[in-house]
Amino acid sequence: QVQLVESGGGLVQAGGSLRLSCAASGSFFSINTMAWYRQAPGKQRELVASITSDDSTNYADSVKGRFTISRVNTKTVYLQMRSLQPEETAAYYCNADRAVTARGVIFNLWGQGTQVTVSS
Repeated sequence: QVQLVESGGGLVQAGGSLRLSCAASGSFFSINTMAWYRQAPGKQRELVASITSDDSTNYADSVKGRFTISRVNTKTVYLQMRSLQPEETAAYYCNADRAVTARGVIFNLWGQGTQVTVSS
């Protein structure tokens, strides 16, 4: 079984920074694209940033220039967030589009989420 575990959330003042981490555990050969999503109360989950296995990145327009997604091997992905604003208060979720295992491919894995609260 493959699991994603996020960490690094917390409370920060507006304009501050946080770094989120997501670690994949379990037995697998590879993971393709990993991404960070966020969901604020009463809103839909939205893509924040993604990174492919060859380190190609994609960002939501609202975070370009402030957030940086990076990846260490196939198991760990980070999201460095700078100049955070109160409207970015949300639960942040790690996602893996597919993990190749000895038993086959597992699609659309999600972590349990980590809360980011930005105070004004």
